[in-house]
Amino acid sequence: MKTYPGIDYGFRPQSYWDPNDPLQSILQNVKGENRRQMILHYLKKNQLEELHEDFLRVEVDADTREQLGRIDPSFMGGEYLPGYLPGEVEIARICLQSTTSDVISLRARPTASGKIAYRIVDEYDDPFSLPIAESDLPLTFAELVQQFDEGRMEDPGFPDGGLSLGYNNLNAKRSRAFERLRHFTRISSPFYRHLCQHYEQVFDEWVAYNTANRDCGQ
Repeated sequence: MKTYPGIDYGFRPQSYWDPNDPLQSILQNVKGENRRQMILHYLKKNQLEELHEDFLRVEVDADTREQLGRIDPSFMGGEYLPGYLPGEVEIARICLQSTTSDVISLRARPTASGKIAYRIVDEYDDPFSLPIAESDLPLTFAELVQQFDEGRMEDPGFPDGGLSLGYNNLNAKRSRAFERLRHFTRISSPFYRHLCQHYEQVFDEWVAYNTANRDCGQ
């Protein structure tokens, strides 16, 4: 794993279930990505009370989902993720710039043995595998990156690059328009604030490497 300056790769949250940040408390487990961005927008303007309570729910009902989809297909992103298991929280997510703004959710839940179990889910019930299935403590930043870099969809057609670069590589197979795919994948977490910063640099390097090889005829 490549590391970048200004990021503490040994950082480990104290807990996934006792958020000490108001933002974590508000956004925790909200499924819809557009709704999450709306909450952030209103929160930054100190106008959260003006946002309809339906938009603050963890998940919306079927009628509201359909209404959101009619506004724009991107409003469906994340809304069709599976429900949460008892005690489960989302600790990070992948957002794709697809037509329906697909979301892949990394979740953690406490087990009866006192460990923390992890799973990845998307909106299509695809099967996934993770390098770290359980841990005694919350993941370090480096371990979280490992989950995305080594985790993968259990599909023989899914390309190399893990979950972090796999979706870019999948689309690049068709077009080789690497520059246009620069912002196709976004990875973020309310528990690991520098996760997005780490992967923005990864994606910059992915574009630079692949365009150089393409232009050299490789």
